[in-house]
Amino acid sequence: MVFTNSNLFVAIAVGVLAGYMLGRYRAHTYQNQVEARLSQKIQTNFVPPDFHLLNHITLKINDRTTQIDHILVSRFGIFVIETKNYSGWIFADAKHNQWTQVLFGRKFKFQNPIFQNMLHKQAVENLLDFLPSGAIQSVVVFVGNAEFKTNKPPGVFTVNELIDHLRNQTEEIMSINRLHFCVGRLEATRLAVTSQTDLEHIELLERRFGRR
Repeated sequence: MVFTNSNLFVAIAVGVLAGYMLGRYRAHTYQNQVEARLSQKIQTNFVPPDFHLLNHITLKINDRTTQIDHILVSRFGIFVIETKNYSGWIFADAKHNQWTQVLFGRKFKFQNPIFQNMLHKQAVENLLDFLPSGAIQSVVVFVGNAEFKTNKPPGVFTVNELIDHLRNQTEEIMSINRLHFCVGRLEATRLAVTSQTDLEHIELLERRFGRR
């Protein structure tokens, strides 16, 4: 078969696109596996009827969507959880827009996950606006083997630190009936979990930030 210049260009373009999509699929699949491990850890330690865990929740807020890794609804508060999987050294400041990862001598910038989770928390607060102030907490969990070279900002935990933090929440904020009502409202409002939902959300993030 003889390739013309135009055919060769199309073949290269298709190959590049296929490689990009495969790489994004693998990264997204791996992230889902990481989130699944955290979900299992939470569910092992915190069981019904006092706790109810929702995973991979996409909510609408204003003219956009926001995707939340986990929401733990409990009698002791609601925890909006953003999961991060990083290795290497992490340099973090709660007030900075970006944090730094140092891996094998190279530096990489990534969005401050505290700021990222603010929109998630706001979406949940909008739905559950009848809850008292402070009932909904933002939680960022680093599940990899990253080492913080600065103090971890408030609300940022390793997996074991998260478990300890949740166990320390002993003040009852809502009844079992109110807990069930919160879960029902979140379940009724969340968008269906489909590959199209994921794709639309990722494309929105890429338009706004370049990448997730």
